[in-house]
Amino acid sequence: MPRRGWVSPWRSGPPASPPDPLPTTTVAFDPDDPLVEHLAQVAEPIALDRIDLDSPGVRALKAAGMALLVPLVTSGELVGLLALGPRRSEREYSTNDRRLLQDLATHAAPAVRVAQLVREQEAEVLSRQRIEQELHVARLIQQQFLPKSLPEMPGWHVAAHYQPAREVGGDFYDFLQLPGGQVGIVIGDVTDKGVPAALVMATTHSILRAEAARLLAPGEVLRRANALLVEEMPANMFVTCLYAVLDPASGRLRYANAGHDLPYLRRAEGVVELRATGMPLGLLPDMDYEEKEVRLEPGQGVLFHSDGVVEAHDPERTMFGFPRLKELVAGATSETDLIDRVLTHLAAFTGPDWEQEDDITLVTLSRTATAAVIGMDGPTDAAGLPPQARVLAAFTVASEPGGERAVLPRLAAAVDPLGLPALRRDALATAVAEATMNAIEHGNGNRPELPVRLVVAATDDAVLVTVTDRAVHGPSPEGPEQPDLDAKLAGRQSPRGWGLYLMRNLVDEVRTRDQVGGHTVELVLHRDGVAS
Repeated sequence: MPRRGWVSPWRSGPPASPPDPLPTTTVAFDPDDPLVEHLAQVAEPIALDRIDLDSPGVRALKAAGMALLVPLVTSGELVGLLALGPRRSEREYSTNDRRLLQDLATHAAPAVRVAQLVREQEAEVLSRQRIEQELHVARLIQQQFLPKSLPEMPGWHVAAHYQPAREVGGDFYDFLQLPGGQVGIVIGDVTDKGVPAALVMATTHSILRAEAARLLAPGEVLRRANALLVEEMPANMFVTCLYAVLDPASGRLRYANAGHDLPYLRRAEGVVELRATGMPLGLLPDMDYEEKEVRLEPGQGVLFHSDGVVEAHDPERTMFGFPRLKELVAGATSETDLIDRVLTHLAAFTGPDWEQEDDITLVTLSRTATAAVIGMDGPTDAAGLPPQARVLAAFTVASEPGGERAVLPRLAAAVDPLGLPALRRDALATAVAEATMNAIEHGNGNRPELPVRLVVAATDDAVLVTVTDRAVHGPSPEGPEQPDLDAKLAGRQSPRGWGLYLMRNLVDEVRTRDQVGGHTVELVLHRDGVAS
């Protein structure tokens, strides 16, 4: 390929080399420089030596050897500047030169402004994409640490609602399985938004879980969490957090508060704020946290909440507020409908065009009003457990064939710390599996929508397991048929029906009872291996 040359339009002959480009100099000055406003007002070519301003821009242009300034002005705004040095002929710029430069500026200024707008728009799109990506990552982090299920406790109802704002905040809540069948309840809020808040939330979540596993006192858990967070907390960030520990058997609720919104306890005589003092986590070192205690009686309940509810605004910028929320708690018939009640009133208050400003988190805990029944050694609650029993596990399984297999690993996790002899432990497992299989097949009629409820508990002397179905078919009025091997072999009895007989030969005591809407089998295994 032949080498291309530069051809002058004013001469003929062989191609000539292009002339050396004119030297250019870039001068940057601050947008607040008085020179900017002056050139926007002049809006025409002006000699630099005629500008009498105390301006860093003027000094920089003079130092660069500039002689004539041509402002690029559109819509009254200076969008650029063309600065020229002295003419090579050393003559002054003529009127025609200035007119030509002014025409050039008139056409160039709108094009420059369009280019600037395009660059700004591209930068804005990129910035928006980065923000959206950051929010997406933050949502993933936050959702990963929210509990996947609610604790199931006989005689208790737990509900939760989490509603993230458009810009991800730092709300979180959690339920912790603690020794002795106790349950930890956590609700918190990290200041700030986006990925930093989500990361702090994840760190706080992990620390609380680790400390709660070895410390049962709520105040001590928060004290340790604060000590670990304060050194690592980013500037201008902290965590408000309330931590409570519930003993389902007694209704005892111990709690400590690190600057979080106060929970509301609903009782027959009114609503009470559960107050406990303490600074937010990660704010100051060496903090102590006051610990309080309350006992929830049947029919009473607690609302835990974040500030996304009370700080919501209506179209006139009036806040929803604590008094309105407290009034809703007082007027609720039970905690089962309290969350829906709060959200319905909040939607009516904020209106259809409300843009949610902060995350909303609501957790309700209520003790159901169950009738007392008579069980072993005196009054018990509807789960059939004596008052001194410690609940080790409570869960449900679906009523479908093979559902009893899901029980065994959860039973093992609950009773293994008790150190039962292997033969006794295996006998209990077989009895529980048989009771569960009977409940699935005979009690609930293999209907998956009807769960079988199991409660595993222990006293100082025994392990207790209750298996409760919905008694769809109801107990036989003649009672269970006593199995007879000869009668079964002869076909006079069904080959089935060995379940209760088998259970009574595997554990020390088997009790059954019926109540409205359920049938319960209670299995008792004495820990010393001898039936009393």
